[in-house]
Amino acid sequence: MKATALRPLALGVAALAVTVLLFGRAQAGDDDYYAPVTDARTLQECASCHIAFPPSMLPAASWKRMMGGLENHFGDDASLDAETTAAITRYLVDHAGDAPGQASKLLRGLRAGDAPLRITELPKWVREHDEVPRSDWTRKDVGSKANCAACHIDAEKGYFEDD
Repeated sequence: MKATALRPLALGVAALAVTVLLFGRAQAGDDDYYAPVTDARTLQECASCHIAFPPSMLPAASWKRMMGGLENHFGDDASLDAETTAAITRYLVDHAGDAPGQASKLLRGLRAGDAPLRITELPKWVREHDEVPRSDWTRKDVGSKANCAACHIDAEKGYFEDD
């Protein structure tokens, strides 16, 4: 096969690669993207019961408050040893939505100093989900407002766009 015959194929592959790269960057910068948990200990402990929520979805004060009350974590005892609790708290606070270098879109409308425990009570979250019928939250396959993955199939990867 001549080199000139391979040229259109090579150009097509190159164009596809550039498209994939640009699409990936556009997705990562999307308004509905929150960097997922990357810390192994946090993933192990948090994702054993529910999605490991991206730390930028709450302010540092919320994570401190939550990690300080694991003996009653939304009705469950999620207590951990002191070392694990401290390590996970450090990770969550360092990557919180109000940490240096972060500008979490989800914290818009939250008053300074507030430390909500539920992402589902944040003003922006409420506004973005106000069109969801109450009956959808109690469907067997959804269960609660905290089950993001029921509607956002890539939630564990940090993508919370409407699916």
